[in-house]
Amino acid sequence: MSVHKVIIGSEEWFTFPDLGIPAIKARIDSGAKTSALHAINIAPFQKEGENWVKFDINPIQNNLKTIIHCEAPLVDKRIVKSSSGFREQRYVIQTHVEIGESTWPIEMTLTNRDSMGFRMLLGREAMSGRLLVDPEKKYVLGNQPTTDYLKEIYKDSEERPSGLRIGLLASNPELYSNKRIMEAGMIRGHEMEFLNIKECYMKLDAKLPEIHYRGGKILNKFDAIIPRIRPSMTFYGCALTRQFEALRVFCLNSSNAIAQSRDKLYSLQLLLNHGIDIPTTGFANSPLDTDDLIKMVGGSPLIVKLLKGTQGKGVVLAETKKAAESVINAFKSLNANILVQEFIKEANGKDIRCFVIDGKVVAAIQREALPGEFRANIHLGGSASIVKITEEEKRMAIRAAKAMNLKVAGVDIIRSSKGPLLLEVNSSPGLEGIEGATNKDIAGKMIKAIEKNLKFKVTK
Repeated sequence: MSVHKVIIGSEEWFTFPDLGIPAIKARIDSGAKTSALHAINIAPFQKEGENWVKFDINPIQNNLKTIIHCEAPLVDKRIVKSSSGFREQRYVIQTHVEIGESTWPIEMTLTNRDSMGFRMLLGREAMSGRLLVDPEKKYVLGNQPTTDYLKEIYKDSEERPSGLRIGLLASNPELYSNKRIMEAGMIRGHEMEFLNIKECYMKLDAKLPEIHYRGGKILNKFDAIIPRIRPSMTFYGCALTRQFEALRVFCLNSSNAIAQSRDKLYSLQLLLNHGIDIPTTGFANSPLDTDDLIKMVGGSPLIVKLLKGTQGKGVVLAETKKAAESVINAFKSLNANILVQEFIKEANGKDIRCFVIDGKVVAAIQREALPGEFRANIHLGGSASIVKITEEEKRMAIRAAKAMNLKVAGVDIIRSSKGPLLLEVNSSPGLEGIEGATNKDIAGKMIKAIEKNLKFKVTK
């Protein structure tokens, strides 16, 4: 039976009988049009000739062991712009929601809400004609369930870790990519531990090498390490990764591969040695003949890059010869190593990020720069959307990751009038833009790559 104009609070617990979800906490947001449900491992399929979608959900916030496997009729696919500015294609399902004595059908988009405070958001379309919100109150139609109650109703969904011990070697545990990797490992039953690079230190010893952590804890018995090293920590992060390798721990990306990927000049030389096309590039340290350096790459407009820049920093577009001379001479006065690169105008501020794991392109997005900006980096406000890459682009991405000896790589490609050109290979590619745009569980694929390399089988 339906109850009209029921008053609810700003937070409430809902039931989804069709999905087998007995209790899930939602934030009520009349400012949002569509409702959203946390979902991972989303996959469309056909059921009796109809379009359906299956997905997994961790219904309790901060509890990654409890998993519900769901399926529902697929009613639409929509491009949604998230609160963080990412354009994301989401599947839309229809299912029944229940609160108090009211049950009615609603549409919901499926998206990964791990970075949000609630597993569900109830938008105004679902409330229309039925619910009124009192923003001053919470749990108007029922008390906050106890931990014991939630444990009891979800007892059949509990999965305990019985897998590998995996360390995530990084700097910021709150970063989206790091949170997703930790979650993905726990969901697949592994014991995950976040290791802050700055709090690790090493004992170099021929017979008993060690890595200590936070005041003396010895880091041993790890099966695998996932290095996610920020550029400013490259030297020390690679040293730690090398120490884990000395302890015979499998590292998803090796120390040598990470180090050479961070050396822009060496990485471009490696790529060229493997027959991979790049934009025409010049390299110099305080060049005496600025004019010849500019001519070398076809004249202006051109790109000037600091050799140690990252995420679009230290990259300048010089639109005229005079501007190019000024920028190059400014860097020259700092005695900086610089790359000068031809500007691919026809790319129109767009590039392609291919995510390569274990020799396969698992996802690809097109990144587009903000108006008036030429750098398409997500960190600089660029947008991400799904793109279909060509077989040539796919081969280029795979060859580039192989040339750099990286098991996990973000390969950036630009489309030019001469065909695809490789811009850069990133050894710690971010997950937020590509997972948001493609709805693919990239973090889970990284964990599966570790399982495959260690010949570990997940038991259900």
